[in-house]
Amino acid sequence: MEIIKFIREQVAMTERPAFKAGDNVSVHYKIIEGGKERIQVFRGDVIQIKGTPKTHTCTFTVRKISGGIGVERIFPLYSPNIDKIEVNKVGKVRRARLYYLRAAKGKAARIKEKKFFSKTS
Repeated sequence: MEIIKFIREQVAMTERPAFKAGDNVSVHYKIIEGGKERIQVFRGDVIQIKGTPKTHTCTFTVRKISGGIGVERIFPLYSPNIDKIEVNKVGKVRRARLYYLRAAKGKAARIKEKKFFSKTS
């Protein structure tokens, strides 16, 4: 019982940035090979978020094009192996699940970037 409480506290302490489908993110993921540990960066577009971000079962799928081939990876949001998540671009999309990107090629596979205007006086 105490172990479960400890794990929930540790997971709750890790703050994650707010992102949604269509955003371009870099996920810094810890990989342990034998006795060595390294961090691998997976950069791509978020095509879906499953579950509520407040629950510990929430996952998100990131898609990138590597060598002309689409690669998708599913990450648990509160995984202890995720070092950090950086939001590179905020996308302008009208859907929560962007499965249509799997069939799109070239310019059709791009996501428009949301523009932010600052007030200048």
